[in-house]
Amino acid sequence: MIVVSDTTPLITLLKINRLDLLQKLFGVVYIPQGVFAELTSNSDFYEEANEVRGCEFIRIQDVNPDEVSLFRRTTGLDLGESEALILTDRIKADLVLLDEVRARQIAKNIGFNIMGTIGIFRAAYKKSFISADEIRGVVDALRSSGRHIGEQLFNDLLDSL
Repeated sequence: MIVVSDTTPLITLLKINRLDLLQKLFGVVYIPQGVFAELTSNSDFYEEANEVRGCEFIRIQDVNPDEVSLFRRTTGLDLGESEALILTDRIKADLVLLDEVRARQIAKNIGFNIMGTIGIFRAAYKKSFISADEIRGVVDALRSSGRHIGEQLFNDLLDSL
């Protein structure tokens, strides 16, 4: 399975020290250069940046900056989201990992298969890579730290465990 990721799912998994779930679920994950830059440019997240840099299952890909510029102007998405969607199309990825609502809507309209962080948790739970208690604790911690996880989405996740 070919998988491309935007920044937010990676940041979330880095925050909870579970980036390993991506390797367990998908083997290799491709990210565009813009996503890599977002993940590694903030000096406040030195350890997380080093984890990404040393992560053997994350593969960084360049995309055409002219395509990205046009896509950004057309859609209003940020650099990472735009590059992730362009890369998804270019390498004919089976799945794109996105959390932002607008990016997900655009990806869905294009016809891409989408999974967000909650979907990653659900898939990891089904494969016994993470426990229901760990998911509950992680989602509560993420929500209390200011990450937006909608009540309905959270309840749907809990109901599926």
